[in-house]
Amino acid sequence: MKNIRYLVPGALFGIVLCKVEAVSWWRMQKMFHFDAWHLYLLFATAIPTGIISLWIIKKFNIKTVNGEVINIPTKKFNWGYVYGGIIFGIGWAFSGACPGPLSALIGMGKTVVIVIFLSALIGTWTYSYLPPKLPH
Repeated sequence: MKNIRYLVPGALFGIVLCKVEAVSWWRMQKMFHFDAWHLYLLFATAIPTGIISLWIIKKFNIKTVNGEVINIPTKKFNWGYVYGGIIFGIGWAFSGACPGPLSALIGMGKTVVIVIFLSALIGTWTYSYLPPKLPH
C-alpha cells in the first residue's frame, strides 16, 4: 500500500502516453519514415522539460521523497554512448517500440510486446554483464 504513490502517477502517465499516441507503433513508423512530426514535437517538449527539471533539482537542492540528496554526476564523453544509441535506435526502428512505453502497451493488451519487453531485459542484462569483460 505504501507504493501506491508510485502506481497512480505511473498509471496516469501510461494513460497520457496512450492518449497522445506516443506508444503507437504506427506513429513511430511514421516518425522513422519522416512522414509525420507528431513524436518529434513530443520530444521537443520533453527535452526542455528535462533540462528545466534538472536545473530546478540542482538550484533548489531538491531531495527524494525519502529525504535523500539527489546526486547528478558529471559525465565525460564516451564513444560507447554513440554506439549504444545506434544499437538502441536500430532496435527501436525494427520493433517500433521504445522501452519507455512497453508497459503501457502491455497494459493496453498488446501482448506481442512481451517479446520486445523480454528482449529489452536481455539487452539490459547483457549491458550490465559485458562492460567488465571488455578491454578499457
